Amino acid sequence: MNNKELVINFYKDIFEKGELAKVANYIADDYIQHNPRVATGRVGFIKFIEEFIKLQPKIEFINVSSENNFVYVFFKCTLANGIINKVCDIYRIENSMLVEHWDVIEHNVEIIKAVHNNGIF
Repeated sequence: MNNKELVINFYKDIFEKGELAKVANYIADDYIQHNPRVATGRVGFIKFIEEFIKLQPKIEFINVSSENNFVYVFFKCTLANGIINKVCDIYRIENSMLVEHWDVIEHNVEIIKAVHNNGIF
């Protein structure tokens, strides 16, 4: 499995199916987290995801790209409460494990009134 497939499977198993028992198959124990609202390490990710999946996220991939040991995931994330977020996650992969994560998130895009007709995604 290549790095891109690894990350896609990670989203399907963890975010979509909520199979938290599989987190150790994807996230390194010493996972480095750059989102200031999520604790670093596998344990920090588990604490985050346990709460996040309660929001019933629906992930719609816009683009998944890979170069060297980095995977970039651009997606639309619709929550059960109607909130829509535009997200770009960046992962560094080593030995078929996610070892580092950055993200850029635009929250509540469903309420933004665009000044153009290009679409937000």
